[in-house]
Amino acid sequence: MNPDSKAGQTQVSTATDDAAKKLGKIVIGWVPPDITGVYKIATTYMEKSAEDAKKSGLDVEILTKASNNHGDANAQIHNIEDMIQRKVSAIIISPADVEPLKPVLKQAKDAHIPVIIVNLLTPIEGTQVDTYIGFDNAQAAEVSAYAMLNALGGPGVLDGKGKKVDVKPNQELDLKWWQNVYKDVDPNSIKGKIAILSGVPGSFYDNERQKGFDKVLKLFPNVQVVTKLPADWNRQKGVSVTENILQKHKDIDGIWAASNEMGLGAINAVQNAGLTGKVFVTTNDGTSESVDRIREDKILSETWHGFPEWGWYGVKFGVMLHLGEETPKTYDIRPRTEYKANANDFYPNPVLEPINWKQIITNAKLK
Repeated sequence: MNPDSKAGQTQVSTATDDAAKKLGKIVIGWVPPDITGVYKIATTYMEKSAEDAKKSGLDVEILTKASNNHGDANAQIHNIEDMIQRKVSAIIISPADVEPLKPVLKQAKDAHIPVIIVNLLTPIEGTQVDTYIGFDNAQAAEVSAYAMLNALGGPGVLDGKGKKVDVKPNQELDLKWWQNVYKDVDPNSIKGKIAILSGVPGSFYDNERQKGFDKVLKLFPNVQVVTKLPADWNRQKGVSVTENILQKHKDIDGIWAASNEMGLGAINAVQNAGLTGKVFVTTNDGTSESVDRIREDKILSETWHGFPEWGWYGVKFGVMLHLGEETPKTYDIRPRTEYKANANDFYPNPVLEPINWKQIITNAKLK
């Protein structure tokens, strides 16, 4: 290497480091509805993103405040208010529910604190959110419904009685892929009995996921939903509700749990009843734990919701917004099917685009 070229690179690096130091400490507030399961994954990747930023000289800190009860919107509002009082650089929020948060989101904007919402793409009416990182919850449930049809004997990729469909290398099994597979399938050809574990009744997320799942299943008249019961996104309730279902409906083929905490509870109940391999469980979310259960044939499939992406890009966009830079209005994590053959695509090393922190430092409008 030319010595002059090497010296020039050193000077650029030093200048970038000096510029980063001038930007001071950047505190990203993170307010999930709880800190278990999927939110723990998101938190881990926020911390990874902050550590990655520090390699380029940025002083980024993650400040987390979570509720003890997932459905406690009032506690989450209090935690957001605390972030506003602390004058954090940006706030990332995964809403416990949407409507109750509208006033406090306005408070954040009035305080000139950027707001990033994760876990949904649908704009929250009447609010000014800077960036949404997430997915369409209804579409995610549609993906799950197609995987359920596959498990009941329709075409697809899951082990069972359905016709196997060839999958190209690196093919993502998103909604468009499933719709294409099922476009010519006879709706009367798929039969079965299933049960549903739903979330908190009446909540935005539960309504959207049920809407998407029902949209697909209503096209297949011989698939019978024998019962749908709430388990409130909770693992222990997933166990107890599934136990009740298995006692009352001994001929069901499978269970769809609308979140993997409930799904992880469901597989415990199925295993305790000696029905592993006879009653399958599908679910939504995607954590290292649930993907491990897929590898062990305890969960048949799951729809990916992208929690590493929440954390990795949430911090990136939070830093950019604090520094006066533009961010995308939405970052779409397209829901797609995880199953045994592609489990390694998701964990232990999810694919995440590198962040060019030095470019972000150079583009900073705060001096």
